[in-house]
Parts: sequence; structure tokens; C-alpha cells
Amino acid sequence: MLRKLSLFLVLSVLAVIGVASVAAQDEEPLVVGLLVDQSGALTIYGYELEYGFKLGLLHEAGINLDDYETIDEALAAVTIAGRPVEVIVRDNASNAETAASQARELIEQEGAEILVGAPSSGVMTGVQQVALDSDVILLAAPAASPAITGANFNVNTFRVCRNTFQDFLAFAPYASAELGTNFVILAIDNDFGRASAGAASVLASAGITFVEQIFAPLETTDFTPYLQQVLNSGADAVLPIWAGDGSVTLFQQIAELGVQEQMAVVAAFNSNDIVAVSDPSTIGNISWIVYHYSFPENPINDYLTAGYEKFYADVPDLFSECSFATAQALVQAVTATEGDTLPESMIPALEGLVFEGPKGTYAIRPSDHQALVPMYIARLANLDDEGQNFYELLATVPANEIVPPVLLPEAIAAERLALDEDFNAMLAEMAAPAEE
Repeated sequence: MLRKLSLFLVLSVLAVIGVASVAAQDEEPLVVGLLVDQSGALTIYGYELEYGFKLGLLHEAGINLDDYETIDEALAAVTIAGRPVEVIVRDNASNAETAASQARELIEQEGAEILVGAPSSGVMTGVQQVALDSDVILLAAPAASPAITGANFNVNTFRVCRNTFQDFLAFAPYASAELGTNFVILAIDNDFGRASAGAASVLASAGITFVEQIFAPLETTDFTPYLQQVLNSGADAVLPIWAGDGSVTLFQQIAELGVQEQMAVVAAFNSNDIVAVSDPSTIGNISWIVYHYSFPENPINDYLTAGYEKFYADVPDLFSECSFATAQALVQAVTATEGDTLPESMIPALEGLVFEGPKGTYAIRPSDHQALVPMYIARLANLDDEGQNFYELLATVPANEIVPPVLLPEAIAAERLALDEDFNAMLAEMAAPAEE
């Protein structure tokens, strides 16, 4: 229903602005600027973003993986609404100023019509403003700060990836039942860490309170003083909120200081390469995870996995899925607009878009442009499986059961929330028990 409504709105807009301008773009390359981190603290996520996104383009273009030897050869065969696609990758090393400068360069010098990225939430704020000022669409991925589709919302930004509210909502029922009700947070002292610590407040609905919030710089290598604060807090559990390679050091020191002997350690499972070097004491831990390639059983995830194995000699990782789904949304929206990438055409095509991706059903909420996506609860079973099958899947949490709050600026909240009427009706229908 929502996809039909979006298509109707797209066609209505095209009728107003005239289709002639769109036809002129036919066969003109569609340049996509892909903002990644491949030399900074979030390098591992930067490669997941690039690889997953490119494979998502191939899938939506109907590319047979067996027909090509390299990813570049396959991408050369991709067209969207008759337009060949060129993906230009820029490494910002998670530096906000660098990313903003690259975004402007991609638009003004390379002709990028759509921006995608980046791993760092702090980077995204500046890029959001560049996209708005330049009147292009930005697809934020995989940066997870709720502020991107909340306090920093603008109409040109969409996110097909989850935000950290969805992490905590997925885990809340298990946390309150099994781990106690007094938690302490240890988080990165940056936009991602502070926004995610704020998002953890949703655990209050499950009876959990936070006795203390502790923040440490991203460049921290000795966590001893911060972990001592954690141990002195008297909490039942600690919730570490960290990202990138520093996660390895943090969890090594958690084990060395015996934190797990005094309280539960509750942290999202990370990328495979990071998990593989975890301390063996973490085996048996239960937590949420955004994605693991072994969990979903559907043809789209099979395609993602096969593409990864063929072109990258690896398996999809933590954020490969949401970057793949981001490419799916991009292709479906540009197809609906018949190749027009202007925001006035793309926005109605993306708002309310519902589609099937690697994890199942994805739905982009019209009001704040935040996607609702499934999540997983898993137990870490081992650290040495050759196929990186480290987990036992305990539960798949459907998208409609972990709906994050809409946190738009007050000045626009009422007007934007009115856009969700049909969307919310769809969610209610999804939640209703099937008739016998």
C-alpha cells in the first residue's frame, strides 16, 4: 500500500516539474559519492560499507554473479532507469572536516547526484548539511547515532540502517529478565557514544536504571581508570558502547581486570574480525547483533553472501547487510522516478518505501526517514570457526516490534508526524495476529 502511495506521489511531482528534464538524463551516468573510512579507527566498517553497497547495486540491477570475474566488471553492467552507474569512493578516515570537504568535491567537481555513507556518526552531521545545501539526497550508512534522523534531521537525509535505539529495544526483554536492573555505561566520548548512551534510556521501559555513565576518549588505549569506575559503581551489569579496533583492547582489559566476575558485561556483538580476537571468557555471552550472514535464510541474503565470497573471498560482515539494503533503496527510488535524482522527486519515492532485503522486511518511516529493520539476539558459541560461524541464533526480532521513538526537532515534529498515518496503520496490521 505504501509503495503504491509513494509511486503515486512521485508521478504527481513529475507531472508538475515536467518529465522532459528527466528524459534528458537518460543514459547520462549516475554518479554516486561513497564516503567511507579505510584508514581511520572505523576502517573495518568502511570496507563493509563499500563491499555491501556495490553488491546491493548488482542485485537490484539483476546482475548474474557468474557472468563476471571482478566486481568492477559487474558494476560496469549496472544501469538504473537506463543510466549507467559510477561509484566514486572517498576515504575520510572518520574526520568530519575531511568528509565534508570530500562531499562538496564529489558534488561540485565529480557530479555526484547522491551521497552514501559514512561509518562515523560524527562525520555525518557535517555531511548532512552539505547534502542539504547542495540539494542532493544523502543515504546515511552505517552511522548509528539517533541524532542523524532526530535532532539533526533534514529532509534530504535517509537511513536504511538501524539506529542504536533499535539495538536496545531488541535486547530489553532479555536484559531485565536475566541481568538485573542496575546498569553502568562505559561509552566513547563522541557523538556516537553520547547519543547511544542517551538511546539506552529506552531500557527504562524494562525496569532498568543507569547508576552512572562513564565516557572515555576514542583514542584510549589504557581503560584501567574507567573500568575501575565501572567496578566501583555497584551495578549489576556494564554496557560498553564502543566501535572500531579499540573494541579489542577494551574487552581484553575487561577480561584482565575480572570485570565479568563482578557483573554482567552487555555489549553488541561486533564485526567478525573483531570478535575472532575476543577473550575466550566472552564465549557464552548473549547479546544483540545487527547482522550475521548465517542468520537470515532468504534468496537476497544468499546473493549477498555469494557475491562476497566470489569477489572478496570473504563472508558478509556486520554492516555489509545495511549498506546492501541502502543500495536497494537507492535503486528502487531512482527507478520509480525514471532516473530523476532531484530531492523533490526522490523524497516521496523513499518516504514509506517498504522492500525485502537481506534481513527480511525493511520500511522507511516517512516522518524522520529512519528505517525499521529486524534485529537478532544471539549467543557467542566459539571464536575459531573457519566459516566465521561464531553464534547460536536465539531470536529474530521483527522490525515492527522494535520501533524507535521519533525525536524530531519540536518546530517540525507535529507536521512530520502527520506523514506517518498510513505507515503506522501498516505497522499495526503487521502486529495483528493472523486470522485462523
